[in-house]
Amino acid sequence: MTHTRAAAGSRVTVLATLLVALLAAFLTPGRAAAASLQEVTGFGTDPGALRMFRYVPAGLPAGRPVVVALHGCTQDAAGYGTGSGWIQLADRWGFSVVLPQQQTANNLSDCFDWFQSGDIERGRGEAASIAQMVDRQLADVSGDSARVYVTGLSAGGGMTAVMMAAYPEKFAAGGVVAGLPYGCAQAAGSPYVCMYVGAPQTPEQWGDRVRAARPGYGGPWPTLTVFQGTADYTVNPGNMTDLMKQWTDVHGADQTADVSDTVAGYPHQVFKDAGGNPVVETYSLTGMGHGQPVDPGTGTEQCGTAGPYLLDVNLCAAYRLGRSWGLG
Repeated sequence: MTHTRAAAGSRVTVLATLLVALLAAFLTPGRAAAASLQEVTGFGTDPGALRMFRYVPAGLPAGRPVVVALHGCTQDAAGYGTGSGWIQLADRWGFSVVLPQQQTANNLSDCFDWFQSGDIERGRGEAASIAQMVDRQLADVSGDSARVYVTGLSAGGGMTAVMMAAYPEKFAAGGVVAGLPYGCAQAAGSPYVCMYVGAPQTPEQWGDRVRAARPGYGGPWPTLTVFQGTADYTVNPGNMTDLMKQWTDVHGADQTADVSDTVAGYPHQVFKDAGGNPVVETYSLTGMGHGQPVDPGTGTEQCGTAGPYLLDVNLCAAYRLGRSWGLG
């Protein structure tokens, strides 16, 4: 009898707890049902044979920004979207996320093909597929076409530079994490030389590669933010310097930092154009290896989840990008 009475009491306690939780859900102002990652098919001709996933917070109004987030090698759309913190920030700040996903049939390591000529040119391959995803997302969610941003890790970072160069009119800004300059594989003669050593190019030569990707384009060009670990043995840290050279030249700026300070203890630089507008920003993550900087937790500046190639360094790259882009 005592056991039965205890079990009944336990059931009452559980039911009461559930009732409190349900009341809280209904009474909390602005609370909405959680959204989930969705796959979108038929988004275009998809010449690069990619898959499109997206995250749209529940109740997202029209006219909100769109962030395109490109995973690294061996990763997928869902894991990168969650691990990097972008989905978390989409709920917090109110924007949608496009998450392209590579297929093994294209690349055995699921890397975006940032080094293949047929995938990095306007109107062709993977670059064209990602551009079609942007168009579909803007149409479906009535997004703000003037506030579309692109970012990615490693091979996704290399493809971020591709999208900025081949489709500059679509993106207000880009964020390259442990990635490569546009045309680096061609300049170095090999993607591996590019990754491990770099390519001997002047700022003007780097800039010419971007300008050649979109002939006759007069601007405006996307601004750029780069995050790079100093202990990265997969992508030589010199690639961040080359990215800075490439995009300062595209913007008509010099290669002398106008701001040099620290953020979360890491060296940070800002390069401005002749009008005093920030056009390139760099974060040098001292001692960090190859991966996406994250800072798990519930603090205002925290986001992301640590894991393979998602490195807890007390700085969340997605948060820094989002603040720079005015998403917060």
